[in-house]
Amino acid sequence: MTEPAFPPRPRRGRRPLSVVSLLLAVLALTLGTGPSSAAGADWWTPTARPAPDSQINVTGEPFKGTNSQGEVQGFVDAHNHLFSNEAFGGRLICGKVFSTSGIADALKDCPEHYPDGTFAVFDYIIHGGDGKHDPVGYPTFKDWPAYDSMTHQANYYAWLERAWRGGQRVLVNDLVTNGVICSIYFFKDRGCDEMTSIRLQAQLTYQLQDFVDAQYGGAGKGWFRIVTDSAQAREVIKQGKLAVVLGVETSEPFGCKEVLDVGQCSKADIDKGLDELYGLGVRSMFLCHKFDNALCGVRFDEGGLGTAINVGQFLSTGTFWQTEKCTTAMHDNPIGGATATNAIQKLPEGTELPTYSSDAQCNKRGLTDLGEYAVRGMVKRKMMLEIDHMSVKAAGQAMDILEAEAYPGVLSSHSWMDLNWTDRVYGLGGFVAQYMHSSKEFVEEAARTDALRTKYDRGYGFGTDFNGIGDHPAPRGTDTGTAVTYPFTSVDGGSVIDRQTTGSRTWDINTDGAAHVGLIPDWIEDIRRVGGADAVGDLFRGAESYLDTWGASETHKAGVNLAKGGSATASASESNPFTSYQPGRAVDGDPGSRWASDWSDDQWLQLDLGSTNLVKRVTLDWENAFGKSYRIELSTDGTTWQTAWSTTVGDGGLDTARFAGVPARYVRVHGLERGTKWGYSLYEVGVYST
Repeated sequence: MTEPAFPPRPRRGRRPLSVVSLLLAVLALTLGTGPSSAAGADWWTPTARPAPDSQINVTGEPFKGTNSQGEVQGFVDAHNHLFSNEAFGGRLICGKVFSTSGIADALKDCPEHYPDGTFAVFDYIIHGGDGKHDPVGYPTFKDWPAYDSMTHQANYYAWLERAWRGGQRVLVNDLVTNGVICSIYFFKDRGCDEMTSIRLQAQLTYQLQDFVDAQYGGAGKGWFRIVTDSAQAREVIKQGKLAVVLGVETSEPFGCKEVLDVGQCSKADIDKGLDELYGLGVRSMFLCHKFDNALCGVRFDEGGLGTAINVGQFLSTGTFWQTEKCTTAMHDNPIGGATATNAIQKLPEGTELPTYSSDAQCNKRGLTDLGEYAVRGMVKRKMMLEIDHMSVKAAGQAMDILEAEAYPGVLSSHSWMDLNWTDRVYGLGGFVAQYMHSSKEFVEEAARTDALRTKYDRGYGFGTDFNGIGDHPAPRGTDTGTAVTYPFTSVDGGSVIDRQTTGSRTWDINTDGAAHVGLIPDWIEDIRRVGGADAVGDLFRGAESYLDTWGASETHKAGVNLAKGGSATASASESNPFTSYQPGRAVDGDPGSRWASDWSDDQWLQLDLGSTNLVKRVTLDWENAFGKSYRIELSTDGTTWQTAWSTTVGDGGLDTARFAGVPARYVRVHGLERGTKWGYSLYEVGVYST
């Protein structure tokens, strides 16, 4: 393949042909081929595209293979919602990703939006205004899709094909819904059970694969390939095709909502739900989204949308968001600002929205016991955890667990994580993508974390969130001095990209903004025009870095705890007539027992590993009585000690100390300053060579 103009930084199951596939193949042939006279001449050109259909407006062969370092290349959209038109009761997002009846059926507005959009209720609840628009989609598209519409299909399959032709090689399709939004929205044609909607969206993703395959002659021949492991994904990308990963973003996974702070699910529900999702092909997911649930607290939305979501939080859980002062530099989004009047009208009579202090921007709710169980369940199944939408407290606790397990499968896919977490995510081996901001904003945010990508040798991604609840880049105009000039050459240098046309409408990124997924290549060219080639260099390495994180998660092995069941001594142990707090309780493998010291400083817990081992990692699961200042000391003889790691800002919870490997038989946790008026208390201490 052609190497990009910017060289990369130096660095180190197929589905059987189904009845649906056969039916789609017959339908595609019946509909006829597309307008291209070259149909079938090249591997990337379908032999049976439905007619009429959207134009792609990209010429040239999609790049294949790997670069000179043996790495795959291409862009990764780490956060998209192909089939959210099937979510929220089926009538909130208008239009379909594909239809066997053709483009006119796929790209039509919801019936309640006719004749002038007056009943586009969701748009004006969150945007203000009156929601009015021309409802006609194909072939005129006068008012939609548009960069600022949240209720119209932006993921038509042929537009996605254009994104692939323009260099995208990984797409994460997050199956999404929200039962409360469904229940309170005026228009729907189905029930609101979240897992039912998730199953349907997964099924339709496989049917889209069949639909595309039928255009290319049969199963496995199309460019849209659902993958369930990183090796499959690499092979798909080497073939020049699009690797599609299934994720989940929903507010009550496995039925795990909470009502008046009482969880409505069990560990058995979590195990059953994770197993089902894994069986559907899901490999990444959010544990909470928009509303606090039985697993974790959320990172708040802002402005009028935040007010509307907080109302939904109350209707779902019986409680509004609750805030507290943040204890670190990280914080959740501020609550307040614009008021969503229509949403407030949904509150029961006599119920008022609370007011929030400007100096208390953190959600009180973190990761619950059930949430911790779910995180560990995902690690067990080698699934990747999305921490966007988790509150600062919940995200920190989740990463504590992943660090203790040395598990790399953590994702931030669309700028909902506090940027101060970036170093920690990369340190775990995780992957970060930025929301599809305007080119100027995207370049500026990317620059803030560029040094970390260099430090950890990571590529970058973007999360478009198309068909999600969010705006997209607005038009910048043609007189900026950096406007996109059509036609332009793709980043890999092998294709020529012109303005995109569907029906009688032609889109231009300069005057229309990022109206739909097919304009991703145009938006990336806009980024290049604003920020230069370096601004898209890391993006072109995004597919490789995403697959690095996924592959490392798949090969992760739980480390052997060298301390478990060993002997332990301590400077002192708290005396209690009813239970034992002796040193051995911290290495007995029981997360409910603990060692507790006297209520004074300068206390220690010493472990004998039985023989000398190379020690690289020590985990400490603190009880409420934690160490604020303490150090990890190692020794081969129990007499001469060296400090391997120390901190003066301990905050309790689950701590992980990592350091260069040191030979040691004895490990000592030496407490210098308590974090509370009590002593030092540890549920479990783990010692690892990995």
